[in-house]
Amino acid sequence: MKETISKTIERICSKVPEDRVLRNEPMSRHTSFRIGGPAAAFVTVNNEEELAYVLAIVTDTGAEHMVIGNGSNLLVSDEGYPGIMIKLGGEFESIIRDEEDPCRVRVGAAMLMSRTSAFLTENGLSGFEFASGIPGSIGGAVFMNAGAYGGEIKDVVRTVRVMDPDGTNLRTVSNEDMQFSYRHSMAEDEGILILSAEMELTEDAPEEIAARVAELQFRRNSKQPVNYPSAGSTFKRPVGGYAAALIEQSGLKGYTVGGAQVSEKHSGFVINIGGASCEDVLAVMRHVRETVYSDSGIMLEPEVRLINCSL
Repeated sequence: MKETISKTIERICSKVPEDRVLRNEPMSRHTSFRIGGPAAAFVTVNNEEELAYVLAIVTDTGAEHMVIGNGSNLLVSDEGYPGIMIKLGGEFESIIRDEEDPCRVRVGAAMLMSRTSAFLTENGLSGFEFASGIPGSIGGAVFMNAGAYGGEIKDVVRTVRVMDPDGTNLRTVSNEDMQFSYRHSMAEDEGILILSAEMELTEDAPEEIAARVAELQFRRNSKQPVNYPSAGSTFKRPVGGYAAALIEQSGLKGYTVGGAQVSEKHSGFVINIGGASCEDVLAVMRHVRETVYSDSGIMLEPEVRLINCSL
C-alpha cells in the first residue's frame, strides 16, 4: 500500500503543485474537533480539471482516498488516515449571482456557510438565515442535508452540480433527484461529489435579514458550546425524540474521558476540552450509547463521520 500511495502521490504532483500536496499531514489541522493523526497525503485541488485528474489517478492505482469539506463533521483516528485526503479550494470557493434571476446564486462546494450567509445578507437575499451559524462548507451541507432552526439545505437548493467518484460524468442533478431526507442525500449513497449548488432565495431588506441572522446566532451561542472544538451534534436525532434530551435524562452531562466531554452546556455535543484523542471521544460516545440504550431502549446513531475508526 505504501508503494501504491507513493506512486500515486508522484503522479498527482505532475498536475497539482507540490505546495498543495502535503505529505504526512496531521488531520488535527483540518478538523473542527482538532483531532486526528496524519494522512499519507493531503491534496488541495482548485478546479474541476484538477479534481477529475486526481480522482482518475486514485481510481487507477486503487489508492485509498476521500474528499472532505471543511472537516467540521469528522472524527479522524489517532493513527490518522492511510490514504489521500482531497480538499476543494480555489474555484470551488466562489459564489455568483445569476444575471437573469437575481434571486438565484451558484455557490461553490468549498464556500463556508458563514461566508455564504454574509454574501446573501449583504445582497438582500433571504431564506438561508437558518444556516448562517452552521459550521462547514456548502458541499458538506448539501451532502448531508444540513439543517438548523427548522430549516434544511433542501429548502433552498434547486440543482446540484456533481461528479462521479472516478472523476467522470459531470452533470446537474435536480433537488428531487438528490433525494434529500433527514441528514442525508443520494450523494452519500452513491459516493458522488458535490461541486456546487444553485440556490433560490427571496428578496428582503439586508437589515431585516441581518437582524434574523443575529437572533439565531445569539440563540446558538447561548445554548451551544461554541467556545470548544467539536464536530457539532454528535448523534442524529432519533425517531420520536431528541438525542440531547435522552443523554441528559441519563445523567450524562459532563461525562468525561481524558480530554473529551459531554458538554455541560448542551448534552448533544461531545467536546474537546483540551488535548482530547480520538479514543477519548469514542470512549465517551460508546458510554453514551450504551447508557441511553439501557435507559430508554433507543440506540443513538452517530451524526459525526468516523474516519479510520469505529464505535
